[in-house]
Amino acid sequence: MPITPIDTGRYGTPEMLKIFEEEARLQKLLDVEAALALAHAEVGNIPRKDAEKIASMANTKHVKVDRVKAIEKLIKHDIASLVRALSEVSGSSGAYVHLGATSYDIVDTANALQLKDAMALIEKKLVDLKVVLQKQAAEHKETVMIGRTHGQHALPITLGFKFTVWGYELDRHIQRLNEAKKRVLVGKISGAVGTQAGLGEHAKVIQELVTKRLGLKAAEISTQIVQRDRYAELICIYAMVASSLENFATEIRELQRPEIAEVFEAFEASKQVGSSTMPHKQNPETCERVCGLARIVRSLSTPALEDMITWHERDLTQSSAERFILPESNILLDYMLSLMCNIVANLRIDKERMVQNLGITQGRAMSESLMMALAKKGVNRQDAHELLRKLTIQSAVEKQDFKQVLLKDKLVSSKLNEKEIDEALDPKNYLGTAVKQAEKFAKA
Repeated sequence: MPITPIDTGRYGTPEMLKIFEEEARLQKLLDVEAALALAHAEVGNIPRKDAEKIASMANTKHVKVDRVKAIEKLIKHDIASLVRALSEVSGSSGAYVHLGATSYDIVDTANALQLKDAMALIEKKLVDLKVVLQKQAAEHKETVMIGRTHGQHALPITLGFKFTVWGYELDRHIQRLNEAKKRVLVGKISGAVGTQAGLGEHAKVIQELVTKRLGLKAAEISTQIVQRDRYAELICIYAMVASSLENFATEIRELQRPEIAEVFEAFEASKQVGSSTMPHKQNPETCERVCGLARIVRSLSTPALEDMITWHERDLTQSSAERFILPESNILLDYMLSLMCNIVANLRIDKERMVQNLGITQGRAMSESLMMALAKKGVNRQDAHELLRKLTIQSAVEKQDFKQVLLKDKLVSSKLNEKEIDEALDPKNYLGTAVKQAEKFAKA
């Protein structure tokens, strides 16, 4: 019976859900058991025919989820139940299933297999979003808008510049994810407490054979578990990615406010409902969903960090937490990335409103431009700053256009003619390298 929003189908993409489905998880566990049996045969510990029999039966066609659950109901141990179910279908060869291994040899190596698939999908979605941002940066590299600091009008930027800032933030996350792979995607066959005693003289070779067959690296050392700094690093990276997505979504939400009204989340006017009672509402609900889910993903970093702490060589405190942490973090982040790709690709942009908003301060937002123009004419920079500070206040108090205030000032008018003042007040003339930076990102 579905309970969580992931189970009911509200959140999650089919590709990521497939990785963490119960049957897919069982198959990864069976893949490890098969690789272990084949490794034992390769070093001469068990007959080749028995290993091949085990490997041929180590799939969900023969080992059913329901059977494993039925056994677990009796013996209260999930991996022991898997071992018994695989042994049952393997006939006399079943005697060699799980030879020399401990439960978390199987669990942690299967975790790595699932995370390998999940991280590849997350990385693809990050790249997809970066590509969307590159397209938007190229299209809007010269779309001038006001830049804001502290929620106040600051200096002009371009919308393409804003997309570029987001894009490079994503690029750093892609780098972090790639760097983490060598630490996260590791398997281990080290037995109880990690000494490999039960695996015999070929223990190290067996571990290498198993992990190589599965496309993983072997952990340098482990106890009965691989150390949880590996998973904590990944979940913290995911929390950072989620925070970036929330940052982007929050900016869109702010820009969609009627008081600003420059950028809007797509709205299907023919059928979408914004409110159950207010027919006029067009809410940034998808951005708000991203923001809400980011809080869940960030919250998972706390138990992930706490899972680094274990009693001696093993306790079971990580197990229950990770049954939530690993699937939820991947499923929700992948879903958020999909949402954000769609949001950014389909933004509605009101360029005319951006121009109107640039004029809200009656030119006062260009005070730095005027200061630099005066400095070029030999006016002390500090003196120019103080003069323009007073003139902007005068313009605001008197509700007078900044240009008119400037023209009336003796020092300004003695240094700058009307044409020069107009040029300094034109936002398009004070974009610095914003356009070039957007162009560079778009071509990266």
